[in-house]
Amino acid sequence: MRTRRSVRPARAVAGILLAAALALTGCSAGSADSAAGSNAKAASRADAQEGAYGDEGRGAKATGSPKVAASHIIRTASLTVQVGDVPKALDDARTTAENAGGFVGDETTTRDEEGHERTRVVLRVPVEKYADVLTDLQGSGQLLERTAKAQDVTDQVVDVESRIKSQRASVARIRALMDEATKLSDVVTLEGELSSRQADLEALLAQQATLKDRTNLATITLSLSETPVEKAAQDDEPGFVDALAGGWDAFVTMLRWLAVAFGAVLPFAAVAALLVLLWLRVVRPRLPRRAEPAPATATVGPLPTARPAPQSPGARQPGERD
Repeated sequence: MRTRRSVRPARAVAGILLAAALALTGCSAGSADSAAGSNAKAASRADAQEGAYGDEGRGAKATGSPKVAASHIIRTASLTVQVGDVPKALDDARTTAENAGGFVGDETTTRDEEGHERTRVVLRVPVEKYADVLTDLQGSGQLLERTAKAQDVTDQVVDVESRIKSQRASVARIRALMDEATKLSDVVTLEGELSSRQADLEALLAQQATLKDRTNLATITLSLSETPVEKAAQDDEPGFVDALAGGWDAFVTMLRWLAVAFGAVLPFAAVAALLVLLWLRVVRPRLPRRAEPAPATATVGPLPTARPAPQSPGARQPGERD
């Protein structure tokens, strides 16, 4: 009897311990799920705080950190040079750029009505060789125009680098939260956040690469044109042939303008002639004619009889004899 009594309490204690272990397991799973949900909420809150205070934090870091010693400057130049042989000058420009460690970008070649060739080429050369290449190019012929610009983008480079560091840290935090998440909804939410932040990081990296390319390589736009054929001196007095040629050119120009004026007036003259012909042949014959007024006849009365002229006392009467 004593043995049975001692076994029953031992079994009861074992059951209590098992129930307690199961309860602790359920609590730990629930706490893990709640922790994942809180992690997702914490990620969204961290995003909001980062968007609100990110600029201020970067400004504080920028003001607190010492200035960067190296400067980042974008250098561009434009040259217009007149040469005797454009293809040869273009080959020399290519050789100069390649020897300096650069390359040739865009190239455009045209030819005008007189047969003169014009070429526009873009050269990219290292900044260290920028001044030497510029001097060699402008010395290849007669320099007509030169323009050089320098743009300091040091602050922009520093700002992009700071944003890249912050964005990388943000991506790392999202990945850490994904490793701790257990619910499918939390995983989906965190994956969306991770994709968005990775896209922003790639855009910043592309901007950084563009700035690096523009600051490491200077851009030189070279325009080459052929030297025109030398003309006669202007101080020479014109001769008879020159005057005749000038008069003939003026005469031909006058005929040309007269032909142009005649061609411009011809449609209007044709329409006017057609209207006059229609009026004379069609419209006018159908108009009612007016009655001609009768000629006025004047009544002539009896002619007055001529009176005999008075005679003097000594004159003879007709029919009298001496």
